[in-house]
Amino acid sequence: MKYVVKLGGAGLENPALLDGSIRAIADLVRDGHQVAVVHGGGVQLTKTLKALGIESQFVNGLRVTDKETRDVAVMVLAGKVNRGLVAALGGLGQPAVGLSGADGLIFRARKKRTNPDLGFVGEIAASDPRWLEAIWQLNGVPVISSMALGFDGEFYNVNADEMAAACAIACRADALVFLTDVPGVKGANGEVLRWLSIDQIAEMAQSAVIFGGMLPKLGSCREALLNGVKRVRILPAEAASSLPDLCTARVTHGTEVMVA
Repeated sequence: MKYVVKLGGAGLENPALLDGSIRAIADLVRDGHQVAVVHGGGVQLTKTLKALGIESQFVNGLRVTDKETRDVAVMVLAGKVNRGLVAALGGLGQPAVGLSGADGLIFRARKKRTNPDLGFVGEIAASDPRWLEAIWQLNGVPVISSMALGFDGEFYNVNADEMAAACAIACRADALVFLTDVPGVKGANGEVLRWLSIDQIAEMAQSAVIFGGMLPKLGSCREALLNGVKRVRILPAEAASSLPDLCTARVTHGTEVMVA
């Protein structure tokens, strides 16, 4: 089976959570599955920007990205964070290949049209999964940072949840899993929803039950499901050990997002 696993938030910051996630991914490959990892690194990027005296601003969970911020994002996401994940997998004996969305023109971006303008923030306009297939044929794990090249030759910062969905759609993944720093999607009563229909998402957003970074995440879940991805789950990183059982056993952690 093909899995796309998105890593972000505390799952990248907390060494114990990161180790559990990396081990679960390596176990999936050892079980014969093909796995692609898509990662963000917003916390690391914010810290680096702050150290450089650059203030971070967000609109509806998306980072406002001027040219200076974009250049730092390339350095942090396609550099330090990406290479750290490759090294972590390599430390377990699992070959991994670090990529940005621009490498091999796997993903092409266009500027995301928003009001207010977000700068160098993009959305995926085209994809070519041939390089992912080549890495899988050699039993490797492609590790993809959420930067993509625009048709104008500029790098664009792409929301990692959106890139994960685009990756899952492009390679016709059986499952898309978001390993997160939250227990799942919470309903109006504050309890984690074990199942969530995509028809409920708009209503929950309108009533502000979901907000911030959960908005693009659930939008990405919806996009993936409507474009052929069979299963989509938001899973807390602390439960990453259940990842290899996701499609074969009952998993009670997180939120399963469904078409209906």
